Amino acid sequence: MSHLDALEAESVHIFREVAGEFERPVILFSGGKDSIVMLHLALKAFAPAAVPFSLLHVDTGHNFPEVIDYRDRVAARHGLRLHVAHVQDFIDRGVLRERPDGTRNPLQTVPLLDAIETNRFDAVFGGGRRDEEKARAKERVFSLRDEFGAWDPRRQRPELWSLYNGRHAVGEHVRVFPLSNWTELDVWQYIEREGIELPEIYYAHERDVFARSGMWLTAGDWGGPKEHEPVQRRLIRYRTVGDMSCTGAVDSDATTIEAVIAEIAASRLTERGATRADDKLSEAAMEDRKREGYF
Repeated sequence: MSHLDALEAESVHIFREVAGEFERPVILFSGGKDSIVMLHLALKAFAPAAVPFSLLHVDTGHNFPEVIDYRDRVAARHGLRLHVAHVQDFIDRGVLRERPDGTRNPLQTVPLLDAIETNRFDAVFGGGRRDEEKARAKERVFSLRDEFGAWDPRRQRPELWSLYNGRHAVGEHVRVFPLSNWTELDVWQYIEREGIELPEIYYAHERDVFARSGMWLTAGDWGGPKEHEPVQRRLIRYRTVGDMSCTGAVDSDATTIEAVIAEIAASRLTERGATRADDKLSEAAMEDRKREGYF
C-alpha cells in the first residue's frame, strides 16, 4: 500500500465511523482544496450510494467569487444539500459588528455555532491538518465540543489503534478531522493522482493585488487598499483560500499541478503561515478561536 493509499484508507475509515456513530453529521465545505479533497473521500467512502451528509459553509461575504461558484457547482453536481450561514445576516441583526481591519474571518464563530444548533448537527467534518499550525497539531481526529461549541483540552480522549470515541451529551457535538495526518504536499499529490478539479485560483494567474503585512491581498470592497497601498497586476496564485481580507497570494508561475507540487516541495512555510493574516493577529490566534468554538 502506498503512502497516499494508507492516508485515503484512514480517512475513508473515519467517514464510515462517523456514519455509524452519529445521527446528523455535516461536512464543512468552502470550495477550498482541503474541503474538496474531504468531499472526494466521502464520495469514495459510500460509493455507489450517495453521501449521507449535507454540506455547510460559513460565508463571510468577502469570499472569492470563483470559489463560491465552484462550491455551488459541486453541491449541485452531486445532489447534496448545501447550508450557508451568512456573516452579513448577523451583522444586519446587530449580533456581530464589523472589525476596523475589515476582516470577517474571526466573525465566523457565531454563525457556525448557530447553524450547528439550528440544524442539530452532532458531528461536523473539518479539513484541518496537523501540519498547518501549532494549535491544529495537537488536535484529535474526534474533537469533543461542549454545549457552547468550546474546546477543552482536558476533555479530549486518547485515540489508540485508530479507535474513535464519539460519545457526547445532549447539546454537545464532535468536530471530526479526516485529513489530520495529511500534509499540504500529500493533498496536492492526491489531487494529481485522482484528477480532482480545483478552482483556478489555486494556479498562477494575473490579478490586481496590493502589499500589506508582507502579503499580496486582493483589492475589494472590504476596506482595502488604503491610499498608500498601490494596486499592482502580478502573476500570483493562492495556497489557501478564505476571506479576501486576510488571505494572501504568493508570487508564482505554477500554472500546472506538477509545477504547484514542485513549488510546495521546495517551500519552508506552511500555507497558513505564509498567507493567512488572521492567524497572525496574535501568537495564540488559532488557539483562541478554537476555545471559542470556531476551528
